[in-house]
Amino acid sequence: MCEHVSELLTEQVPYNAKVTFTPGMVADGWEAPELAPWLSASLERAPQQFFGREVVYMGEGGTIPFMAMLGDKFPTAQFVITGVSGPQSNAHGPNEFLHLPTAKRLTACVAQIVADYAECQA
Repeated sequence: MCEHVSELLTEQVPYNAKVTFTPGMVADGWEAPELAPWLSASLERAPQQFFGREVVYMGEGGTIPFMAMLGDKFPTAQFVITGVSGPQSNAHGPNEFLHLPTAKRLTACVAQIVADYAECQA
């Protein structure tokens, strides 16, 4: 696979740019376990309450390397993985910034999820 990526990045380089590719670390992927009923219900309520819209689930081909490690160590744990982007926040760009209104609403959602967990444990 790395050879294919190397060829893709180094062949037909625009603007006569010099490009080299050295593959780095490889990480195991992770498949999230099925949501527990309490978490599924919480994820349906919290975004409605704080964003006025339904939850969005998204899977992609990348990985967060430590999730496989956490999943192996805590196989029955429920995880909510989210980011705090926002309108025009340019995630991972040179002028990335935190959109505070979105960050506040997301923090409220996570707090509600933690509260819902505490309630189902009582």
